[in-house]
Amino acid sequence: MSLQWTLIATVLYFEMAFMLLLILPILSTQRLHKILKSKFVQGVKTQAGWYFGCILVILSLFFLDAIREMRKYASPEVKEEAHGHLDAEMQNNMKLFRAQRNFYISGFSLFLWLVIRQIIQLIAQQANLLAQNEASMNQARQAAVAAQALLDGPREGDSDEIKRLKEKLSKTEEELKKEKTNSAALKSQADSVGKEYDRLLKEHEKVQKVVTEQGDKKDE
Repeated sequence: MSLQWTLIATVLYFEMAFMLLLILPILSTQRLHKILKSKFVQGVKTQAGWYFGCILVILSLFFLDAIREMRKYASPEVKEEAHGHLDAEMQNNMKLFRAQRNFYISGFSLFLWLVIRQIIQLIAQQANLLAQNEASMNQARQAAVAAQALLDGPREGDSDEIKRLKEKLSKTEEELKKEKTNSAALKSQADSVGKEYDRLLKEHEKVQKVVTEQGDKKDE
């Protein structure tokens, strides 16, 4: 294997090892996020796009070259020229095998390079979402604690305005309780007056009936 294809195979082995590291439950998302946020990675990140594009172009060129070599040695013309000569045919088959091997090496390297880049972006996005969720939960807890503190009553450290509002709220609640008590008393009195009115109305009807009967007797 020539030097350039040895380097491509080394890249493929590195990519496979990195993918295995991501698949196995060795590094959590938070730990990977810390690694990505480290000073070294942040320093390389400014030129990461250029590095990625450069390696992508190199792998693509080797992949296309492997396709060209594979088509070249698999063409009927070359096979026909080597046909009948055992050494030439063996040499052609060996070159075709190497072209096919290089095709798979460069193809898998190119594919894994794109997959690794996408996985790293997804891990970074997931870590950011987890951090935002944790920050939102902390804010919600702090807001709940502050609201509970306002409801518990005046404490040391409260401003005069907050204390005044708490006192006003307390007075309003007391007045509301008094109004409810007065309203209940008025309702009870209204019910008593209504019952008394009904009783007097019935008595009035009875008296009127008696008066009417006595008047009828006098007329007779």
